[in-house]
Amino acid sequence: MKTLLNVKNVLVVLALSAITTFNSCTPDNKTKVCEGGCPTGQICQDGQCIVDPSGGQTVTVQGFIDANQKWTADKIYILDGRVVVRAGATLTIEPGTIVKGQNGTGTAASVLIIARGGKIDARGTAAKPIIFTSIEDNIKVGELVGTNFNETVNGKWGGIIVLGSAPVSTKSGDVEGQIEGIPASETYGVYGGTNSADNSGFIQYVSIRHGGITIGDGNEINGLTLGGVGSGTLIDHVEVVANLDDGFEFFGGTVNVQNSIVVYQGDDGFDIDQNYAGTLDNIMVISGNGIGTDEMLEIDGPEGSTYTGGLFTIMHGTFKAEGNECYAGDLKSKAQGNISLCNWIGTYNTKRSGYLYVAASFGDTLACTPKRDAYLYMTQTPANLIVFNNDFVGATTMALAYNASCGTCV
Repeated sequence: MKTLLNVKNVLVVLALSAITTFNSCTPDNKTKVCEGGCPTGQICQDGQCIVDPSGGQTVTVQGFIDANQKWTADKIYILDGRVVVRAGATLTIEPGTIVKGQNGTGTAASVLIIARGGKIDARGTAAKPIIFTSIEDNIKVGELVGTNFNETVNGKWGGIIVLGSAPVSTKSGDVEGQIEGIPASETYGVYGGTNSADNSGFIQYVSIRHGGITIGDGNEINGLTLGGVGSGTLIDHVEVVANLDDGFEFFGGTVNVQNSIVVYQGDDGFDIDQNYAGTLDNIMVISGNGIGTDEMLEIDGPEGSTYTGGLFTIMHGTFKAEGNECYAGDLKSKAQGNISLCNWIGTYNTKRSGYLYVAASFGDTLACTPKRDAYLYMTQTPANLIVFNNDFVGATTMALAYNASCGTCV
């Protein structure tokens, strides 16, 4: 697998420094153009004038995209709040284009949302990847990396959310869900349906950096969130670098992801929920130490009574721990699928005795109510959860787990 960035030689060695600020200014909330105080060649950011990283070539994007639109590599596009590609519209992004998220949390968080029925056509190349990053990143048009951020800088903007009409299994038993962090009153947050071959577009040779800011109460945005996205969607050669929350999170769907990497995530590398039934092939997670990393993989199965038969596949993966902060994986909540031909390298958190943590039972906070969980799926005949032909380096392979409030495995 060829990554878009050489993490060790590019991101890791960069020294984090503060953005140079100049005299104060008052931003116009609509245009972000200073109403006074900034010299030529500077823009207003958080009440301060800074050097315009695009050399005056910025285009601010807000609100809804209702018709086909194209973003070109000669400009830097600034996401100002939620930018939503609505059903029937396609957003095309040229190879080499840089997109930056404006500062802001909660309802003001900057995030690109491809609503169900909308499409994204973001096909970069190995030489000209499409880059999503923070407005504070000083990367300029034509560059592959800036000079003021390193791999520990996260939570600076939101991320990318793609919603489709492929099957999902939600808690309520419905065939649809509302993506986390988007209020139920906003219909563009709906995902799921009956079309396994749903096509939400193309995401190829795309780098997503320094995101994961809070979008709602307790909800940070993943680098790439995929809700009910179908197998007709292409996701290939995507990297998520330094995201505060998960790198990739799947809420059901059947989309396949290949040749993709997560580096120094604040939570999980790949998070699977609601009976995701696609394939992750040739993936990699490299976890950093001291940044709050949780797990390489976090896998849950169906939540309701709909679409409960799908199985995920993870193959040809490499999971490398730097330091001993993270866990290798948490297989729980009816996790069902296959993990094979993967390499697990490094020292993982010593609180768990094995690389893959397989849940046997769990209860709520009030009482111990054993439920059918991943261990049952692994041991039943035929098994619904299979881990085989993996290479574990330096530790035992798996650990049987139980809820601490119960004290017994069921």
